[in-house]
Amino acid sequence: MLVVHVHVRVRPDAIDAFRDATVVNATESLKEPGIARFDVLQQEDDPTRFILVEAYRTAGAVSAHKETAHYAAWRDAVAPLMAEPRRGTRLVTVVPDDSRYGTPAGSRAE
Repeated sequence: MLVVHVHVRVRPDAIDAFRDATVVNATESLKEPGIARFDVLQQEDDPTRFILVEAYRTAGAVSAHKETAHYAAWRDAVAPLMAEPRRGTRLVTVVPDDSRYGTPAGSRAE
């Protein structure tokens, strides 16, 4: 599994618009066969900050996701809402075992 944490900070007047657009993107993303999870988290003490936790079954699933219409619509909709550029961190799972998400045990999303 390849997990991507996307750190986002939006303008204070754009919180609701960002959240609405991101919920649509996350809901559609979960329909993709290569995505095991897509969590949208909002920071409790600073509602302008979000973390998207995207868990991909393969590295190729990341590329496939970025080619979808719902991702393009989200990207274009949220770009003007950002207070700063979003940034992502790529990680691989240690625990839980990837087989829990339909990825063969011991495999790596490389």
